[in-house]
Amino acid sequence: MATAAEISEYDIEELERQLGETRRELFNLRFQLATGQLDNFSRINNVRKDVARMMTELRNREIAEAEGLAIDQLPAHRAAARRRSEDEALGRSKTTASERRAAARADSAESTAGDGGTPTDEGVSTGEVADDGTAADGSADTKEKS
Repeated sequence: MATAAEISEYDIEELERQLGETRRELFNLRFQLATGQLDNFSRINNVRKDVARMMTELRNREIAEAEGLAIDQLPAHRAAARRRSEDEALGRSKTTASERRAAARADSAESTAGDGGTPTDEGVSTGEVADDGTAADGSADTKEKS
């Protein structure tokens, strides 16, 4: 299964060729399903999603061309280029989304530790109600007493 980042690296001719091959594979999987020869049913969904990713990338490039943008100016391509440069700087060949999220959490934890700790919850009411029918923050309770 091809990821969107991998698909964005293809040039247009390669992308169209891959799309044709993937569509043929989907046709063959549907044929196997109809004849009862298909063993892995989830493969159909994976191939359908690959086709959709490829068509989306082609459409994004078509829109960018019509607007006069370079492919490198597309948001997805900028994000992929940023990830590649981060990976190269860290000496990794490739990162997964979970690795990037873990790194982002570590960065945010470092920034909050530098600010003096965890954020406070000032201004958040607990919703507790006193015996006289008023809330703990002084506002009147909306429930009627029986």
